[in-house]
Amino acid sequence: MKSNIKMWKLMVLAGTMLFLSDIAYAKSRTQDSVPGYKPDTGYFAKRFIHRLGVEYRPGYIFPTSSFLAGDNSQWKPFEWGYSAHLKYSFQFKPNTCADRIYGSAYQGIGVGYYDFGSKEELGNPIAVYVYQGARIARITQRLSLNYEWNFGVSFGWKPYDERYNPHNSVIGSKANAYINAGVQLNWMVSRQIDLIAGVTGTHFSNGNTKFPNAGLNTMGLKVGVVYNFNRPEDALTKPTYYVPVPKFPRHVSYDLTLFGSWRRKGVWVGSGQIASPDAYTVLGFNFAPMYNIGYKFRTGVSLDGVYDASSNVYTIPGNGNECYKPSLHKQLALGISGRAEYVMPYFTVGVGIGANVLHGGGDHKGIYQVLTLKAELTRSSYLHVGYNLKNFSDPNYLMLGIGFRFNNKYPTFHR
Repeated sequence: MKSNIKMWKLMVLAGTMLFLSDIAYAKSRTQDSVPGYKPDTGYFAKRFIHRLGVEYRPGYIFPTSSFLAGDNSQWKPFEWGYSAHLKYSFQFKPNTCADRIYGSAYQGIGVGYYDFGSKEELGNPIAVYVYQGARIARITQRLSLNYEWNFGVSFGWKPYDERYNPHNSVIGSKANAYINAGVQLNWMVSRQIDLIAGVTGTHFSNGNTKFPNAGLNTMGLKVGVVYNFNRPEDALTKPTYYVPVPKFPRHVSYDLTLFGSWRRKGVWVGSGQIASPDAYTVLGFNFAPMYNIGYKFRTGVSLDGVYDASSNVYTIPGNGNECYKPSLHKQLALGISGRAEYVMPYFTVGVGIGANVLHGGGDHKGIYQVLTLKAELTRSSYLHVGYNLKNFSDPNYLMLGIGFRFNNKYPTFHR
């Protein structure tokens, strides 16, 4: 458990360093030769609009387990959760190249406090996360439809305990991943004030690193207010002149990602499953040639290799619950997947679907799906956080690692 918590703390620290690193790069010029483009090399405080926001989010809790449906110490369903959030972000100045390309994107760090109505069995977790949002469509000059996602870690859960918390069949660890996404209306009331209202969905789980891992899911509303410290007056009016956006240089880049994690697994004993007594190591790589179609989209094919020490573990009838490992070739797999990525400043969100072509059978059969987040460290390196599913339903493993991009000709406007 201590090693798990240390890993989550490192992830949060890395995310914080990502944003602080922008200060160090604020004076650096783009590494691409883009005709007619002169980057803003002012200080960080002047290059961006700085924003501070508060939000309130009530949400319906999906009854995905008997515990949430009423099989708990209170003998009543847990139906609603509530959270309050404090968020800092920075946004590109209006009518700049970055603003026009990425739809007035903003990114930052947030913290949220959650109450699910059961402090004794679920706890009141606190989520710490990075987030990003941007405009989907402009309705009027002051009103827009935006999207936003949050990703981070939540602390302070009351996990399952056979003696002290036996009913909790959804949360197995004190620290869990936090994922949130939604759409919202953004109304610029004045130069300083924005009002937001929208719908949002949230998922908490530990990524199969500890049992139980049914997770907790909510869907609800969000309302909030954002204060813009240094937004210029012309942000509220239609510009008379639009800054030209340079033509994107289409090219093929190559991403090499190295990752590792640990996982728990359900092992069949007789007609049922038990939680494996040990945590198993997962190591792997992805090598993906990606065709960069435009500023916000790239697609390609990935060669995916993995060593999963939990693959094809088994029990022997009459030997109790002891788990045995198979030969090495049954724990190795090599697959091919199709990939698509949505590219934004600092972050890239990716999805993929593939199948193992070389493997030892058993757990490596079927198709797998991946969801990834790449957080930019330098122009040619990134932090990688991903999750692997099997057959669209069975959780596999986390993918925590680092990646390197080769032949990167992507123009840089946000550094």
